[in-house]
Amino acid sequence: MRVILYTGKGGVGKTSLAAATAIAAAASGKRTIVVSTDAAHSLGDSFDLELGDEPIKIRENLWAQEISTLFSAEKSWGKVQDYLSALLISQNIKDITADELIIFPGLEELFSLFEILNHCSEGKYDVVIVDCAPTGETLRLLSFPEVLKWWLEKIFPVEKLLLKIARPISKPLFGVPLPGDDTMDSIAELFQQLREMHEILVDEDITSVRIVVNPEKMVIREAERSFMYLNLYGFNTDAVIVNRLLPFVNLGQYFEKWGEVHHNYLRYIKDQFSPVPVFTVPLFMEEVVGFEALDKMGSACFGGKSPEKFFFHGQTQKISKTEDGYVLEMTLPFVEKGDISLSQKGDELTVRLGEYKRNIFLPRKLLGRDVVGAKLEDSMLKIKFGGVRNGGQNM
Repeated sequence: MRVILYTGKGGVGKTSLAAATAIAAAASGKRTIVVSTDAAHSLGDSFDLELGDEPIKIRENLWAQEISTLFSAEKSWGKVQDYLSALLISQNIKDITADELIIFPGLEELFSLFEILNHCSEGKYDVVIVDCAPTGETLRLLSFPEVLKWWLEKIFPVEKLLLKIARPISKPLFGVPLPGDDTMDSIAELFQQLREMHEILVDEDITSVRIVVNPEKMVIREAERSFMYLNLYGFNTDAVIVNRLLPFVNLGQYFEKWGEVHHNYLRYIKDQFSPVPVFTVPLFMEEVVGFEALDKMGSACFGGKSPEKFFFHGQTQKISKTEDGYVLEMTLPFVEKGDISLSQKGDELTVRLGEYKRNIFLPRKLLGRDVVGAKLEDSMLKIKFGGVRNGGQNM
């Protein structure tokens, strides 16, 4: 199984590149599916075909799907929806208002993950290519399993126990039904699926992310930030693709300066993202729409290389022993010292970068140890753990 996620700022051409990659992978004999998780689907437009919320075969060895968030929610939310509907009706909230409140903001993107999990679990395809939403939404989507894993392990067991105690008296006293065991079990099953999805996404032998950029300052800055956050959450980025690159010769007076700007940015991108390989795709003379144009794009990008192969493996986190403790190292490119904050509560470490944070459950080697220092060196955050505190375990 191979999973490739395409992300980037809106309008950089990630949908076209996801489609082009899928065509090239299918042509090499791999059973390939390309799916869109973007609410504003354009995958069908890229192929010049009409796609739906179920996979359809569009070429030999090639399937495509535009995931319907509503359809996915109805399949995944089931009994929880029934309970929420009953709860709202008990409070005299009925009809369309109740339907609108049953799906919380952000859950639509969450449910689209389960479609990807289904494709991985069924084993029908060799390659799953995901055309993701623009960068910010993608990062939120990919961080969901990490966040909800924490909620499931820390809060859910206590909440389930309290509900079991309160359920017999809640409705007679307050007129409010509490969720039954089947509803809570449905939520637990949903979180278990999230756990499985997270294991697939961070498995660098299965999944990689490819960042698509244009040679423009604002786009590059966003790519740098997304690369930083992807490393924070432990995702492997195996390629950066510079799309719509102007040639350096025979441009004429009007575009000569633009060509120089593009190639200066290309050098910058190669320097900044090294050792991650950088691929380039030229600005074509016509729109990249339809199989023929997408074939050309795939050839221009990958040449004779198999597009589904891993182009880079990078370890984003490792632990090493020192004389007086351990050091946890995390690769965080493009980070300034003032961007990072750390906090520790028991055996849980929280790393915050701007508006994103990651709760890390410390591995066995670090159980019972406290953070005694941290420093940032050459895009590497080094967190030092001291000796075993009283009551801790020395592994």
